[in-house]
Amino acid sequence: MPIMAELSSNWKKLQAKLQADSPKTQSKKRKTDNPTQNPPKKIKRSQASTTAVVSSAAAVSDKKMGGVQSTEAGAKFIDSPSPSLALWADDHDISAEVLAEAYDLGAKNNSMLSAARKDRINHGLTEGIEVGKYIAIDCEMVGIGPGGHESSLARVSIVDFHGRQIYDSYVKQREPVTNWRTSVSGISRKEMRFARDFDEVQKQVDELIQGRILVGHDIKHDLTALQLSHPPRDIRDTSKHPGFKKYGYGRKPSLRVLAHEILSVDIQSGAHSSIEDARVTMLLFRRFKSSFDIDHANRYAQKPVKDAKQPGKKSKKSRKG
Repeated sequence: MPIMAELSSNWKKLQAKLQADSPKTQSKKRKTDNPTQNPPKKIKRSQASTTAVVSSAAAVSDKKMGGVQSTEAGAKFIDSPSPSLALWADDHDISAEVLAEAYDLGAKNNSMLSAARKDRINHGLTEGIEVGKYIAIDCEMVGIGPGGHESSLARVSIVDFHGRQIYDSYVKQREPVTNWRTSVSGISRKEMRFARDFDEVQKQVDELIQGRILVGHDIKHDLTALQLSHPPRDIRDTSKHPGFKKYGYGRKPSLRVLAHEILSVDIQSGAHSSIEDARVTMLLFRRFKSSFDIDHANRYAQKPVKDAKQPGKKSKKSRKG
């Protein structure tokens, strides 16, 4: 990345210059060491915090901006002896996802897709990960009823802002399956031997999505299958994003098309993977988060509330008449 290389080069030049000037600076300081002549200035907390961010961010610029590091894995943001940006953020109660947003870490490439190497199918809830504000969900269905045309929830996958697996589970069927849709869903009868009860999965997913921004593709179908609801203002649907409409040619764009056209990634060439689909959905959201935010602000802009008239109370004008 040319910009980052330039920043790195400039930073190194500045460091060299500061080191060259350091003796002069020290000699000047000795002359003005009298506290009565030069009382120390108080530094506001916000100013100190800003200084810490700038110094840490400068160190980050000397690294390649690859995949987004989590708080727990972020101790290697920088190689210098100074505290890492991730540790600074942790000390100041700033989440890893906010840090990634602020410095745009990993949002410009597909490196977060490499998290698939650590996926654990049907693992259930992943322990030891602090789930942040944003999560992405995707579900796989099988067919029930005459002809297998009615969909039934068979698998649920959830990833966090960084693409890490948060939840994955097969779901036991409560009705006879008439079409496993294996070529698309990747699910067959054998997976049901290790599946969890619908009520258990529904409860765990419900607890995960509460109070969070839910990212998904045509997410209403997933929520319907889970028999759950979520506040519309807390949903980011990549199938409805105005900037993606051109890829649908008058219809809702498919996730496969968006992945190919925008991310240059081919998915769903065979059986679908709900973890992969959730991760791609999150990556699409992250890459265009600013435009998602603008669209959301326009959609849910707060209108000024007019003073409500109390029932039975006449205005001054009507009393004068």
